[in-house]
Amino acid sequence: MVYKRYVQVGRVAMVTYGPDEGKLCVIVDVVDQTRGLVDGPCTDVKRQAISFKWLALTNIVIKLAPSQRSSGIRKAWEKADVAGQWEKSSWAKRLADKKKRRSMTDFDRFKLKIAKQSKRTIVKSKVKKMKKEETAQ
Repeated sequence: MVYKRYVQVGRVAMVTYGPDEGKLCVIVDVVDQTRGLVDGPCTDVKRQAISFKWLALTNIVIKLAPSQRSSGIRKAWEKADVAGQWEKSSWAKRLADKKKRRSMTDFDRFKLKIAKQSKRTIVKSKVKKMKKEETAQ
């Protein structure tokens, strides 16, 4: 297994546990093997040392100096358009879909079920028609 996401200064990570769960932050410095100093001035994550077990590393890396101040991090964050990159990622889309599904009502789930059934019948009829045309030739 080859790792492509390394703990490094400037790596954007998502907090997976604690009061800031689900928010993006940047690794500003490595404290020791198990903790890093993170900051998220654009996502309201306060500058703090956090365990790497609580972080999920993303593919996004921004150019930072070690222990850079929050104002510099904010400028680099906006320059790299981290929020835009994150929204385009399949990970963010999947999380948004999960959130949307969690907030559905009974009636929304019912409508979704009916839509899936009708889609299935349309696809099934088209496939059957294509097979029939294929065998006729």
